[in-house]
Amino acid sequence: NIITGPDFEALSDQEALNRIKGLKIMCRARPSDKQRLVSLLKQSGEIVAVTGDGTNDAPALNHADVGLSMGSGTSVAKEASDITLLDDSFSSIAVAVMWGRSLYQNIQRFILFQLTINVAALLLVFLGSIFGHELPLTVTQMLWVNLIMDTFAAGALASLPPNPNVMNEKPRKNTDFIITPPMRSKILFVGLVFVGILMAMLFYFNVQANLDTFFDYIDAENRYAYFLSYFFTVFVLLQFWNMFNAKAFQTGKSAFAGMKDSFGFIIVAGIILAGQVLIVTFGGDVFRTVPLLLKDWGIIIGATSFVLWIGELVRLFQKK
Repeated sequence: NIITGPDFEALSDQEALNRIKGLKIMCRARPSDKQRLVSLLKQSGEIVAVTGDGTNDAPALNHADVGLSMGSGTSVAKEASDITLLDDSFSSIAVAVMWGRSLYQNIQRFILFQLTINVAALLLVFLGSIFGHELPLTVTQMLWVNLIMDTFAAGALASLPPNPNVMNEKPRKNTDFIITPPMRSKILFVGLVFVGILMAMLFYFNVQANLDTFFDYIDAENRYAYFLSYFFTVFVLLQFWNMFNAKAFQTGKSAFAGMKDSFGFIIVAGIILAGQVLIVTFGGDVFRTVPLLLKDWGIIIGATSFVLWIGELVRLFQKK
């Protein structure tokens, strides 16, 4: 597990490759030895981080995937590195890794949420036009959905606190794509389920008799407009509950875990829900909406929440 710089230099590349995985200490190492060690580790598929404070560390710092210099180190070392530890504390490296991995995970959650909405919205508009149905979502409604997707959701998911459990995961490879196979499967499956539910609503309520049956407490001439507002709200609330599932993605925990530390997430969720109520109630011709009755709000919120409860059951099953 120990080797000197001159002995390491005497090894062939193949011999060195066989040796480096179990290597713990290289003493009397010269700059070229350190650089060669880094290159061989990267060649064997490892993600390499190097710390150093001297000029002789500069080649290794420069060739590593991540070079970390000390705040008290030489200017050459700082120039060759990617990150400088101002407090000269090695524990800061672990904290930086935890924050970096947590941030990457938050980005993945946002992409998961965003692409699920995109899949559902695009297919919904596309299929609606194919089957000759009036556009189920107007341009202004889609702008509100985009505001939820791009601004509010980004703020909610980016504000989640770091997760210490990410330190138990293996480092990502540089070739890894940010959309993992589990993410891809979840985006397509959930997006298609949402499309199936919403298209079924469109076809079922496209018959006036069904509108008369379900919305008999609304004036006959206003039932179709009422249904479109109902449909728009169902679409948004499906995405609202799915945002909680995105929060819990890759944590192995409930969506409600750590909620007391996710104040930003709670605020954004409240803004989305309150914004939807205001738009439906006061949007009028601009958003093609009419106010919904309180009982219908309760039905929609309760019925669409199955998205969250099914996600909770799946996470509980996976944990067991």
